[in-house]
Amino acid sequence: MTDEDADPVMEATYRALCSHGYASLTMQDIADETDLSKAALHYHYDSKHDLLVSFLDYLYAEFTGRVRDPGGDGPAERLEAFIDDVLVPPEPDEDERVAFGTAMLELKAQAPYDEDVRERMERFDRFLHEQARALVADGIAAGEFRAVDPDDTARFLVTALDGAGTKRVSVGRDTDCTRRMLHSYVETYLMAGEGTDGVTASGDGDSEAEPPREVTE
Repeated sequence: MTDEDADPVMEATYRALCSHGYASLTMQDIADETDLSKAALHYHYDSKHDLLVSFLDYLYAEFTGRVRDPGGDGPAERLEAFIDDVLVPPEPDEDERVAFGTAMLELKAQAPYDEDVRERMERFDRFLHEQARALVADGIAAGEFRAVDPDDTARFLVTALDGAGTKRVSVGRDTDCTRRMLHSYVETYLMAGEGTDGVTASGDGDSEAEPPREVTE
């Protein structure tokens, strides 16, 4: 998070989360990362909760801008680039990745109890699903992918991506294996080829295709 145009309070919240985590984070911790006083922060945000909800909105805008338009010359390359963009965070330092990922895992854990947090987490999930679904549907329309169910395939991919991120933080599992296996899934299962002529899908998303094969690390 080094954009020169970034909101300094949001950048300060990011640094404070990396340093203190979610549970013990205070408004003073965030103020200490800025030129503002704690009272000045409270002028704009009534509570830590309100500030963190705004931070999630800020993260959403940054994340969607980063992964919305993956590069590549065709559907398969674009889908693989999307997988890479989601799995590889922009933070250059591994310790920083882990620290921020841990704080975000703590924050996500509030979703079952906090409607504001849950709404933001659902918005992230919807975006990822819609992006993956569109990329898969583009590949089917271009004749590059098998006629799988785009919704089911997108749900599978997003679940794998989310699980890989959680394992990276919770048990230190590198995401490279998930990345390689998802690339293999695209190249060996999604790609159209001999023996797939009988796989059909209707325009409304109903499909007779095989369900997505599970990818495990």
